[in-house]
Amino acid sequence: MWGGRFAGGPAAVMREINASIPFDKRLWQQDIAGSRAHVAMLGAQGILSLDDAATIDAGLARIHDEFAANGVPVDMALEDIHMTVESRLAELIGPVAGRLHTARSRNDQVATDFRLWVRDAIDTVDAGLAAFQAVLLDRAEEHADTVMPGFTHLQVAQPVTLGHHLMAYVEMIARDRSRFADARVRMNRSPLGSAALAGTGFPVDRHATAAALGFDGPTANSLDSVSDRDFALDYLAAASSCALHLSRLAEEVIIWASQPYGFVSLSDAWSTGSSIMPQKRNPDAAELVRGHTGRIIGCFTALMITMKGLPLAYSKDMQDDKPPLFEAHDLLALSIAAMTGMMESISFRPDRMRAAAASGYSTATDLADWLVRERNVPFREAHHIVGSAVKAAEAHGCDLADLPLAVAQAIDTRLDAGALAALTVEASVASRTSHGGTAPVRVREAIAAARAALAGGGNAS
Repeated sequence: MWGGRFAGGPAAVMREINASIPFDKRLWQQDIAGSRAHVAMLGAQGILSLDDAATIDAGLARIHDEFAANGVPVDMALEDIHMTVESRLAELIGPVAGRLHTARSRNDQVATDFRLWVRDAIDTVDAGLAAFQAVLLDRAEEHADTVMPGFTHLQVAQPVTLGHHLMAYVEMIARDRSRFADARVRMNRSPLGSAALAGTGFPVDRHATAAALGFDGPTANSLDSVSDRDFALDYLAAASSCALHLSRLAEEVIIWASQPYGFVSLSDAWSTGSSIMPQKRNPDAAELVRGHTGRIIGCFTALMITMKGLPLAYSKDMQDDKPPLFEAHDLLALSIAAMTGMMESISFRPDRMRAAAASGYSTATDLADWLVRERNVPFREAHHIVGSAVKAAEAHGCDLADLPLAVAQAIDTRLDAGALAALTVEASVASRTSHGGTAPVRVREAIAAARAALAGGGNAS
């Protein structure tokens, strides 16, 4: 490739450090698609003869079939996927293959390939997240009335429904899908035709190649076109946020599956055992999802650090843009699939959840609200009264609802039997009817709205 300028070949170590084919071979489909769009444009513009363009296109189609059947050959001397394709093309059709690279550079070629790959990756992730939302919706509907403790500071706070809890993750995943969708819109411009950095003097039609590859149009500045990796960073930012949400649910599954909680039981398909303790059922899949999050965030950080000091336009450092994105995408796709499978097969324990929901005086706020609503007591005064009632219940070793009426009225005469009757966990969750609240009626409304959006091809939010 460099024979006209260099008298000798690269050192063995230089060849190894310079080659990217071991990882950028994943771009083979995008590389061939970009080359076919490029050569079709060259023929249409009269830059190549139509016969040469047709010969090159047929050769590229044959290479596509070969790689699909047998994989991409790895030859370190050919450096990257671009030269691997071009070398095979020359073997198939002879010297006319050399015309393919007219009016382009590997700089705009790889920028185009990589955008195409990231765009496909976004579509893959979005489909996985939509399937995950569908599973969460099924389980939320199944447990729209199931009472569980809501926590703050990992302390029992107020009763909620399991359906409401699961719908919180539907909302998180909806935001993740919107971030990926935003990134896809922003990056859907074609760098092809920017050449090395300054554009080209050939009469190329960049709008034609952009349309052929499904882009919304060409990029506007040739320098930015070949040096921009914001699209990859956008993907990694969205992937990091998504992984954080998966990790939060994974952590809750891990806690819920522990014996002190016992809220869930994982299926055999999503558990592992111990080499020494035969009784163990470990939530390893959830733990690995939690662990993958650190690696995905690390990939985001790695690419940011790679890009932070690069002057315009292209620098070889940018060859290292692909491994972190490939790694993050593989880990995220695996994590989404694992969480989908776990949540689809997990067994919930409503009895354990309800018992925990009733502990820790979780309906204390309901008693304060009752005083405000039924006795016109200012909330701060009601808060103080209920605090005294909780202290008395602790002293008597009972729940608030079981506090002797005489003891309650000794604290405040406005506490009557009606107040204590309102303190069941079922009454508590049923009363939370504000928009977005945990009342079963609101949970079912939220599920119905999310299902309708998902069925219409939109986002379940």
